[in-house]
Amino acid sequence: MNILISGSLAYDYIMDFPDSFKNHILPDQLHILNVCFVVEKLQKNIGGVATNIAYTTKLLGGEPVVLAPLGKDGQELLDFLASHDIKTSGISMSKNLLTAGAHITTDKDDNQITAFYNGALSEATDLHIANIKEKVDFALISPTKKEAMIQHAKECYDARIPFCFDPGQQITAFSNQELAAVIGQAKFFIGNDYEIKLVEEKTGWNTNELLNHVEVLIITLGDRGSVIITKDTSIEIKPCPALSVDDPTGAGDAYRGGFFTGYTRGLDLKTCGQMASVAATYAVENYGTVNHSYTTEEFEKRYVETYGEPMSLKM
Repeated sequence: MNILISGSLAYDYIMDFPDSFKNHILPDQLHILNVCFVVEKLQKNIGGVATNIAYTTKLLGGEPVVLAPLGKDGQELLDFLASHDIKTSGISMSKNLLTAGAHITTDKDDNQITAFYNGALSEATDLHIANIKEKVDFALISPTKKEAMIQHAKECYDARIPFCFDPGQQITAFSNQELAAVIGQAKFFIGNDYEIKLVEEKTGWNTNELLNHVEVLIITLGDRGSVIITKDTSIEIKPCPALSVDDPTGAGDAYRGGFFTGYTRGLDLKTCGQMASVAATYAVENYGTVNHSYTTEEFEKRYVETYGEPMSLKM
């Protein structure tokens, strides 16, 4: 089954700050904030939400189709996707703008400060679901230009393509009415615990009320696992223990790739959540968002070791 992923394609500039941000920010002086964090490590990585989700989806044997624009400097990223046999029929290349870029600084407490350059993502509204060559069975509407997220969600809804709405860091860009409207079109809604609180504040809906608008609510909790909620049940997903914590960047995207690869294969929600947890841990254990790898056999083995029950990625 083809999983369409509308989101960002970007270059990630990942930096490690060997101290805690809190030691260098004076709370009573935030109105004149002027700080410099000297980092010990800088690495340019291929990234972006759509890239990260598609990469994990493909590792697990899924069929991701990316819908997003690249900048005029995006050939390296396009080549990367092609080298992993990720479908690129929905990708355009800007003639004038650079590829989006995320400049991410992580401190020793795993807190992050990110500066994001939209670049070619400003052209995302030029892309349409109807132009995808492949048949789309499911879609993820992930962070990119707000207007493109609204557009692609509406196009999926009109085409009767079930989708997950994943606004992430774009939540604050939506008006209360826009956010409520897109949630009302989605089958799944996903966010971390902080993002869900923001959504509840903006829409005025609590968890039970959110479930009047989506069938499944997924709340990720970092190293505490996640919870999957429907009107009938609440499933707590235990985290997959990490062998090391090298870089949390991209773990949430790997979670999404793991979950929806399982879902489109007809697996139950608990198994999907546990797949997502294992996929996220692989990302945490490696520096960068798409530098980890595993075979399906290795993934299945780790799943069994973590949860004590079998799971097969074979179709």
